[in-house]
Amino acid sequence: MNTLIFALPGNEALAQALSQQTGFPAGSAEIRHFPDGETYVRLLTDVQQHRVLVLATLFQPDAQMMALYYLCRILRDSGAQEITLIAPYLAYMRQDKQFHPGEAVTSAYFAEWVSQFADRLITIDPHLHRRKSMSEIYRIPCTVLHAEEIIAEWVLKNVELPLLIGPDSESEQWVSAIANRMSIPYIVLEKTRLGDKNVEISVPDVSAYLQHTPVLMDDIISTARTMIQTHLHLQKAGLQPTVCIGVHGLFAGDALQALQDAGVGKIITCNTIPHATNAIDISPLIVKQL
Repeated sequence: MNTLIFALPGNEALAQALSQQTGFPAGSAEIRHFPDGETYVRLLTDVQQHRVLVLATLFQPDAQMMALYYLCRILRDSGAQEITLIAPYLAYMRQDKQFHPGEAVTSAYFAEWVSQFADRLITIDPHLHRRKSMSEIYRIPCTVLHAEEIIAEWVLKNVELPLLIGPDSESEQWVSAIANRMSIPYIVLEKTRLGDKNVEISVPDVSAYLQHTPVLMDDIISTARTMIQTHLHLQKAGLQPTVCIGVHGLFAGDALQALQDAGVGKIITCNTIPHATNAIDISPLIVKQL
């Protein structure tokens, strides 16, 4: 079965990288908005009897989901045999329970919607918190890829005497895996969330690592308050400026500027979401899976 790659607007660079590395040609579609804000989608490539890969990183998903839904529907109606959604960043994973009566459990609702128009899903380090696997909410086969190996490679090549730092107890499993792979030390912080933007950080004794460069890793950089507080604690303890690495760089509001103003050493993200801080390419991960 022949394979085509389609990309939602904003995903063209990563789609081109995947096309070059796999040899799968790019499909073409016109996606735009009418003056009243409604979405227009027109398929320009014959997809009859093809497997189709649709690349759509779902950062700020509400602005993209109608185009994604309509594209997948017209692909299906035009004879595509299989539709695989590649969403390097997968939205709507955090609201996984009712914290207050009457709240919508949007992670489940979103998964049900995606499962209606895609046959498969490939994503990278989704925010699985209270869920043990994607199959708890998605009805389609899901492949979860992990960026830890390519992050480890970047750290080894670019950071002298790194000390890996996990933001909370939930991160210990993957931070320790990266540290063990690189044979470098690591510590894990204790984090208490006091609200959407406020967190309380407890940093263990770091006196043995004063010559090391702290590398603070997290799956998502959103408000960056945790990273900022951690960096300031580490600076107070006498460590070098922090290298902040996120798999997914959301940078809500003034997060990027606040990180820069705090005096961190470097801000690095994977290109799961296009951003100026992208320095770690995740396309080889996806190509290996394809």
